[in-house]
Amino acid sequence: MARDSGGPAIAFTALIYPAVDMTAKGGSLEDNGVGYFLEADSMEWFMNHYLDEADKAEAKASPLLHGDLTNLPDCFIATCEYDPLRDQGEAYAEALRANGVHVVTKRYDGLIHAAATMTAVLDGGRELVDDVGAQLRAALHP
Repeated sequence: MARDSGGPAIAFTALIYPAVDMTAKGGSLEDNGVGYFLEADSMEWFMNHYLDEADKAEAKASPLLHGDLTNLPDCFIATCEYDPLRDQGEAYAEALRANGVHVVTKRYDGLIHAAATMTAVLDGGRELVDDVGAQLRAALHP
């Protein structure tokens, strides 16, 4: 929206297990949709509280589905191995790259959705948060 409306200028984005396709089915949504903290049924319940079925495919809700991803800021995308949103984040990274956006991605093996909020109990969660901080510092204070 910022790009298309002339601002504000966004210098960098750091996306932590992003939800970028509200119409997605299968893949990690199915493989990791039960028993790994964030569950597919819960995601559907949340989505249905703020999106009508027709709105799920709109650009604001599902940017992955829209081809014009050009001229977006550099980006860091963190995904987790056992997260239902893993495939969406990784597909979004590929779509951004295909549109000329510089993207750094990292999959955190062995981790679940919300690992970034579990730093006291998950070493990998601490690593994720530290990596996001390092990416932000590098982008905003070159």
